[in-house]
Amino acid sequence: MKGKKVYLVLQNGQVFEGKRFGAEGEVHGELVFTTGMTGYIETLTDPSYYGQIVIQTFPLIGNYGMIYSDRESKEPYLSAYIVREYCEHPSNFRCEEKIDDFLRRKNVVGIYGIDTRELTKTVREAGVMNAAVSSTPEVDLKALSRYTIRNAVESVTCKAPVEYGTENKRTVVLWDFGAKENIVRELVKRGNRVVRVPAQYTAEQILALHPDGVMLTNGPGDPAENTGIIENIRKLAGKLPIFGICLGHQLFALAMGGKTQKMKYGHRGANQPVKELKTGTVYISSQNHGYEVLADSIRGVGNLSFINANDGTCEGVEYPDLNAFTVQFHPEACAGPLDARDLFDKFVAMMDGGKRNA
Repeated sequence: MKGKKVYLVLQNGQVFEGKRFGAEGEVHGELVFTTGMTGYIETLTDPSYYGQIVIQTFPLIGNYGMIYSDRESKEPYLSAYIVREYCEHPSNFRCEEKIDDFLRRKNVVGIYGIDTRELTKTVREAGVMNAAVSSTPEVDLKALSRYTIRNAVESVTCKAPVEYGTENKRTVVLWDFGAKENIVRELVKRGNRVVRVPAQYTAEQILALHPDGVMLTNGPGDPAENTGIIENIRKLAGKLPIFGICLGHQLFALAMGGKTQKMKYGHRGANQPVKELKTGTVYISSQNHGYEVLADSIRGVGNLSFINANDGTCEGVEYPDLNAFTVQFHPEACAGPLDARDLFDKFVAMMDGGKRNA
C-alpha cells in the first residue's frame, strides 16, 4: 500500500525509515547511487542495474512521468528504487504513465521519504554494500551479507537474434550483455544493419554472420565471472573491428590478459569527467559501473586512451594491433552528455577503412 512504513536495512546494521510506493515486497540487493539529474526513465530500465537497489541523489523524481520510447529496455532489472520525493502528478506532453504505476505494474519495490543525502554519504564512506527492503527493521544481517549478484548477463541478454535497420552497407553484430537501446539507435542512425545476438553466442557463430564489426555492449555483474564470453572474445580479437562499451570494455581487457577489480562505490551518473590522453580534451560522460580495468594490467597489450579526471582510473584503451578500442563510459548516453558520440563515427571509419583507422 502506498505510503506504508518500510525500512531499508544496510549490511552494516544501519536502518533508514521510509514509505512505500510502486510494488509491495521485500527484497535484497546491492545498494548503489546514481547522480543523474535527469534520465530517471533510462536509469530504471538500464539492464546494468540488475540485482541492485538504486538511490537517486536528485531529490525529485517522476516529474515528467514514464515515456516508453525513452526506455533503454522493455523491462526494469533493478531490485528496488529509492528517492527522496516522487511526483504524483507529472506534467509533460509525452507522459504515458506515472512512475508509481509503472513500478507497481513491473513489480519493482519503491521507497520514498528517505534522507537520500545521508544514505548516499553512507555509501560513499563505507562503500557499496548489501541492503534489504523490509517491513521490519529486524533483518538477519549475516544472511544479508551473503547476498551476491549471480548469472547477471544471462538474466538480461536477449533470448534470440534480432535485426535492426533497413540499410545494409555494413553489418554490425551487437553482442548483447545487457545492451541499452540507444546503442542500437546510434548504430542504425549511421546506416548500419545491426544484428543483436545473445551473450551465449560463440565466436564461430558471430563470424558466420559475416559482420563488418562487433560491438561489445554494457551489462551487469562481475566481468570476471563471464569466462565463456571472455574466451570467445579472445578468439575474435584481431579478426575484425571491435568497439567495447562499459562491461564490453572490461571483458575485452580480461580477454587480453588484463585484470579488473571492484571499486569502492563505482561511477554512476551523467557528470563524470574523462580526459583523452592523446589530445588533453576533457569530456563529460555518463557512466554506470562498479568495476574497473586496472591500467597497469593492459600495458604492452593496449594503450591507455582515457582516464577519469576525478580519480585517474582507466576509462578507455586502444588496441591498434587488434583493430579494437574500448571505453568505460557511455558515448550513447540518453539522457546524458553528447560529448563522446563521435566514437561511433570512429567505429564506422574502422569498419570502412580497416586497420588504418584503428
